[in-house]
Amino acid sequence: MEKGKVIYYEDELNDEFSEAKIIPRIIDENYKYIHKNPIWRLCSYIFQNILTMPIKILYSKIKFKIKFVGKEKLKKYKNEGYFIYVNHTQSFADTFIPSLANYPKRNYFIVNPENVSIKFLGNFVQMLGALPVPGNKGAMKNFLEAIKEKIQKKRSITIYPEAHIWPYYTKIRPFKDVSFKYPIELNTAVFCMTNTYQSYGKNNDKVKIVTYIDGPFFKNENLSNKEAKKELRDRVYKQMCKRAENSNIEYIVYKRKEIEE
Repeated sequence: MEKGKVIYYEDELNDEFSEAKIIPRIIDENYKYIHKNPIWRLCSYIFQNILTMPIKILYSKIKFKIKFVGKEKLKKYKNEGYFIYVNHTQSFADTFIPSLANYPKRNYFIVNPENVSIKFLGNFVQMLGALPVPGNKGAMKNFLEAIKEKIQKKRSITIYPEAHIWPYYTKIRPFKDVSFKYPIELNTAVFCMTNTYQSYGKNNDKVKIVTYIDGPFFKNENLSNKEAKKELRDRVYKQMCKRAENSNIEYIVYKRKEIEE
């Protein structure tokens, strides 16, 4: 997107500003979330953690001069599975920024069905760690089993609770607590990563990403699961809002659209 572009929004929960326009496939009970074929698993590991890593590193360094603050917090949990919640502000980079922070741990990420809907590329995207949101009850069962399997294997799972992409947005949009049921039910640690946009260069007119890592956050054992889910969401949201205040440059300007009466 062009620097200085103004985007008008109406609904912080549901507006989508990704430039990719893909017709989503239906993720039903026939979608294979867990592949037991050893060749498929080996190829997935090679693609995810070896062949694509140089591209991820170079892209993030050259385009965004990315810097992580707090990576040491993840190292303490290298032998445990956990969830990562991240603000959704890049179409491409968001798919691997968490993977760079906790490498060599294998990272999976929950995505909308559009991400696995392009013919011939769907399997490749899945090999890279994509777990598409299910479209019916049968698929939901398989989806939950896949999440449980990844956590048991000490992987990380990234969730973008804002759900929709707002490129270069510098605040945290309100998000629901529905995705926090996973760490509550599996009783795992939660981390959040907040991508902020900060200026640099001779005239401070260039933009870089500084990603702040916070956590771990845990379930409040004194609350019911329903209450704990909301309470955990609120803690993560509050911390992400605090970190977002470190953004000091607006590459894209977002303005609320005035509704005519």
